[in-house]
Amino acid sequence: MALSALLTLLSTFLFPLIMVQRSLGYAPMTLTMVNNCPFTVCPGIQPNSGHEVLERGGFCLNTLTHRSFPAPTDHWSGRVWARTGCSHDGAQFSCETGDCAGRLECSGHGGAVPATLAQLSIHHGGHLDLTSYGVSLVDGFNVGMTITPHLGHGRCPVIGCRADLLPSCPSQLQTRAPRGGHVVGCKSGCLAFNTDELCCRNMYNSPRTCRASSYSDFFKRACPDTFTYAHDSPNLTHECSSPGELKIIFCH
Repeated sequence: MALSALLTLLSTFLFPLIMVQRSLGYAPMTLTMVNNCPFTVCPGIQPNSGHEVLERGGFCLNTLTHRSFPAPTDHWSGRVWARTGCSHDGAQFSCETGDCAGRLECSGHGGAVPATLAQLSIHHGGHLDLTSYGVSLVDGFNVGMTITPHLGHGRCPVIGCRADLLPSCPSQLQTRAPRGGHVVGCKSGCLAFNTDELCCRNMYNSPRTCRASSYSDFFKRACPDTFTYAHDSPNLTHECSSPGELKIIFCH
C-alpha cells in the first residue's frame, strides 16, 4: 500500500476515535470533604493557574458532616485547606486560620498561613489517568488532614497528618487567636523567622542547599508522610490510577 493511501486510511479511521476519547474525558471521580473535627471547618479550594474554581472556592461543614461533588473530567490541579474559627461580623466573613480575603467562597483566592494543605493533581499522565496527592506542612499546620482514595489501581495509599500538633507546637511557632489567645496554628520556621535558609531562598534554593531544620523536624517526626520544607521528599510514593473517589478528611 502506498504511503499516502496508508496515511489517508489512518486519518479516516483513527482520528475520529481519538477525538471521541478526548471528548469523553477521563473516568468520573468524586471529591469528598469530611469534617471529623469537633468544630465547624470551612474548606477552601484554590485551583492552580489555568484551572477552574470548584464549588465557588469554599463552603462550611458542621462537625461530623461531609460534602461530595464531581471532580473535573479533565486535568485539574490545586490545593485544599481548612479554615477554622470562622464567623460572620455583619457582611464580613473571617476566620482565625486559613482566611481567604474575608470571603466564604474563596473564588480563586488562597488562604492565610499557617494552614495544612492538600495538594492535588487529578487526571494527569495522558492515557494513564493518574491522580497524585500529598499533604504539605511547608506553610505550617492548623488541623490534621488525610487523603484517602477509593477504588483506584496501582499505589493508592492513605497519606497525611493524623496528629493534632497544636498542643505541642513550640512557643516560637505558635499562632494565637485574637480572641481568647488559644493556639490556633503552628507556623513553619520560614513563616516564623523569614530567613533565606529556612525559606530555601536565594543560595539555599536547591535540593543540595535546602535542608531540614529543627523546625521542619518537629513536623516530620509527627507526620513523616508530609512535605515539611521546600525541597522535602517524603518516602511514601504513589501513582494512583482512576480512583472513583478522593476523600479529604479533616481531623482523621
